[in-house]
Amino acid sequence: MTATAPIPQPSPSARLSAAPAAYPAPMYPHKATEAQHSERRIRSFQPRRGRMTNAQAGALDRSWETYGIAIDGAPLDLPALFDGLPVTLEIGFGMGETTAAMAAADPAMGILAADVHTPGHGNLLGMLERDGSTNVRPAAGDAVILLRDMLQDASLAGLRVYFADPWPKPKHHKRRLVQPSFLELVLPRLAPGALVHCATDWEPYAEQMLAVLSASPELENLHPEGDGTGWTEPADHPDGSVPGYAPRPDWRPVTKFERAGIAKGHVVHDLLFRRR
Repeated sequence: MTATAPIPQPSPSARLSAAPAAYPAPMYPHKATEAQHSERRIRSFQPRRGRMTNAQAGALDRSWETYGIAIDGAPLDLPALFDGLPVTLEIGFGMGETTAAMAAADPAMGILAADVHTPGHGNLLGMLERDGSTNVRPAAGDAVILLRDMLQDASLAGLRVYFADPWPKPKHHKRRLVQPSFLELVLPRLAPGALVHCATDWEPYAEQMLAVLSASPELENLHPEGDGTGWTEPADHPDGSVPGYAPRPDWRPVTKFERAGIAKGHVVHDLLFRRR
């Protein structure tokens, strides 16, 4: 009797890049469920296929099965995934430079890094390999599904949202990530004392973030007095301070998006809140 040869499986890089085009984020891994395919709701991101370099594809093929997470709706065991480390959720890590730098600087903190950009996953994995960091788990897919279906209550030590798409046109404001419905989803997943850190170079979005976070009695603003710098309407704030914004913490690296915004004359605001 002749043994049947195993059917070769596509590599992680091929699988991540070839998911169904009709899916809201076409680079999701193969584990995406039919329920997600048919789900209809407003999303805060646009699908981003992108072209992967050989280095990015190689990092995916070497490390995705070990470290990568498919956002497929299946509950996660964070203590097992991160060897008992406290875990911060980062939503939208781009190409991963900031995530990798923060992971290397603080190996005692686990980072669950969610994004929809496959080249970014490959780039991040490559930098983690370079640095020898093992405290990051890149997650491919929609962070709303991750929060809603996959994380237990009080399981997160922090949340980071750095330079998310500001959706500047009024008709697109409904797509902004940080708004009351999102906060209702996030708050139960945050453990007491969890740090919520947002940053943006789009002042109208900063104002929205501040209003949304300040409206929650479950969050405490760590800088209610303001950062004392960087306001574009000094006549309205003669002391140069806007209550509610924080100075950029030394532990948050300057990101690529931040440098681009500053070059355009944008003002960067950080917001730091703690879960009561």
